[in-house]
Amino acid sequence: MWVSTKAQYGLRALVEIGLRGPGPVPLKDVAEAQEISQHYLEQIAAALRRAGFIRSVRGAKGGYRLARSPENITALEVVEAMEGSLAPVSCLEDPESCWQVGHCSTENLWKRVDAAMREVLGKTTLRDLIEERRLIEARKLVQIEPEAPPSPNPS
Repeated sequence: MWVSTKAQYGLRALVEIGLRGPGPVPLKDVAEAQEISQHYLEQIAAALRRAGFIRSVRGAKGGYRLARSPENITALEVVEAMEGSLAPVSCLEDPESCWQVGHCSTENLWKRVDAAMREVLGKTTLRDLIEERRLIEARKLVQIEPEAPPSPNPS
């Protein structure tokens, strides 16, 4: 299965909203921070809202906030909401789609790939991704700090 930009941007938007929360975060700010087209992000936000991951807050200080706590949202839930099926091959979702189901030498391979992907995504929470982002930002700050000037030569 190839994860689309819709799922990738959906996760990135949730991380940005979770990182900047708990108050409402304007979609414009998310689009700018993540370098995503605001028009495309509006479509993604609508899907995230329908799936129950975010809720909109109206008004001058409006935007989006997480509808659930980050530790209760898994990457698996988000990717499935944005993508639909995660199955790497159609016969795992619809056994009627292939005449070789039950007699195919690659069937178990695709089942293992599917199980591994679901396990990794299912064990990764939005909280984990937010913490990863914080670590990345902290590393950037350390790299930006100027080096101490060399000490004078005591000659």
